[in-house]
Amino acid sequence: MSVHMVIELNNAEGAQTVLQALEAYKKELRAGIERTKHNLTEFESRYQVDTAHFLTEMAAEDLEGGDIEYVEWAGEAKILENLEAELLELEDARYQLP
Repeated sequence: MSVHMVIELNNAEGAQTVLQALEAYKKELRAGIERTKHNLTEFESRYQVDTAHFLTEMAAEDLEGGDIEYVEWAGEAKILENLEAELLELEDARYQLP
């Protein structure tokens, strides 16, 4: 399902401001994705398993840090999922200027 959104601006320069803001936000999302992937890689290296295996097969008892480390690793995985979904939505957005 496609959704159309209308933004009314006082002048044409405002459109450039909005587009620049979107690009800046996408850049921040990409940086967040890279930071989160780095954090996940550290967990994966420490335990020699990938995050998918961790999420489906491991429990807090399997980690040296117990519950706290489990929550941190699972949280990083969820953050990555959300950041990538948000970036995909913005990259799929189309706009038409007059």
